[in-house]
Amino acid sequence: MRKIDKIIVHCSATPEGKDVKTETIKDWHVNGNHWKDIGYHYVIELDGSIHKGRDESVIGSHCKGQNANSIGICYVGGCDAHRRLPNGQLSPKDTRTKAQKQSLIELLKKLKAKYPNATIHGHNEFAAKACPSFDAKNEYKDL
Repeated sequence: MRKIDKIIVHCSATPEGKDVKTETIKDWHVNGNHWKDIGYHYVIELDGSIHKGRDESVIGSHCKGQNANSIGICYVGGCDAHRRLPNGQLSPKDTRTKAQKQSLIELLKKLKAKYPNATIHGHNEFAAKACPSFDAKNEYKDL
């Protein structure tokens, strides 16, 4: 059994309102990146539905240097649909729907009950990225 000491929140870096499905993200990871499976353990779609990715017992592929002892959660969204950065990429934006916010809190509470010593982080704490486009560590510090 893996020792889980971190729960890491991600975004899919897709435009606000774009209804990307878990299967699409899995396709990006498997066929695009040539990984064995989707990198995340859970994906939260726009409607708030929580979809299982990799089994929790399997090391994820979501945060370099942190995968062995973490659970990865991704919400669909994270980018402004219209604003672009100077490099042409979509601008980061907290695009979580009300349903996604509620589901993310429920999932984090469930995982914290299962892994009480795990701390909650945003991917941006471990990589030079905006992901998840909000301050997850601060927002969930009391869970």
